[in-house]
Amino acid sequence: MDVTEWLLDADPAIRWQVMRDLIDEPPESVAAERTRVATEGWGARLLALQAPDGQWGGGVYSPKWISTTYTMLLLRLLGLPPESAEARAAVTRVRDGVTWEGRGDKPFFGGERETCVNGMVLVLGAYFRVTGELVDELLGWLLGQQLDDGGWNCRAPQRSKRSSFNTTILALEALLEVERSTSADPAITAARLRGEEYLLERRLFRSRSTGEVIRPEWTRFSFPPQWHYDVLRGLDHLRATGRTPDERCAEAIELVRHRRQDDGRWLLQNTHRARRHFAMEGVDGTPSRWNTLRAMRVLRWYDGGTGLRSIG
Repeated sequence: MDVTEWLLDADPAIRWQVMRDLIDEPPESVAAERTRVATEGWGARLLALQAPDGQWGGGVYSPKWISTTYTMLLLRLLGLPPESAEARAAVTRVRDGVTWEGRGDKPFFGGERETCVNGMVLVLGAYFRVTGELVDELLGWLLGQQLDDGGWNCRAPQRSKRSSFNTTILALEALLEVERSTSADPAITAARLRGEEYLLERRLFRSRSTGEVIRPEWTRFSFPPQWHYDVLRGLDHLRATGRTPDERCAEAIELVRHRRQDDGRWLLQNTHRARRHFAMEGVDGTPSRWNTLRAMRVLRWYDGGTGLRSIG
């Protein structure tokens, strides 16, 4: 089958990323397709579910995965244009009306106390171009949480002094989004590079000390990833930075190639169970446009193609 045509026969959120990352359509054509995310398909459906008080699902972080935080993260992955009128209206409602009730009562974009949560809030603040003292403080706080091994851990320093892949990928995505939304800052870039080195030293999924696979579930690819790390998510982050592929990615890349089916597609795997607003794809074990898109652009990057741009 023609996998690219199959990908293009999809929601605008898939189509615009295929046009940009796989077939090199002109920027104006990509931008025109992307604008449809705000008014058609999955993006429009999610925007319509926001309550007048600014929240989705009735909570800031819970219920998973339909809360305000996770819904906004999904809108980012869909590529909702942050400058669109629909996005600005939704973000304004969150900024003006949503607080971390029961967890400090801070405004939403000021974050709360946990590193994982604050990484997610910062990536949203940067992507949706929220500015101000609260976001600046959150960035400074996240930089201060980086551990000696280069990564981050939401249980540090009381319960662990070693980094977590799950927390680290959230912090890295946030720092990269900040770099893309503001002028480059050497301190931010240096912190991000140290965090990426943490992943690369471990071949993206192996213990540095024993060489063993840390968690078998990291070798299966989920969408949406929520707060969870997996190999494809790690590779897609490295691709998005525009860096030259590192040979320490080689084993992870071969894992991605191995997951490809005979018809050229990748399957949905390891879906993180909880409530959801609506289904975008089938069940685990069925072909996944999201996983296929991400795998194809990662392989294109590694094999010397383009596809080096992030969602922002």
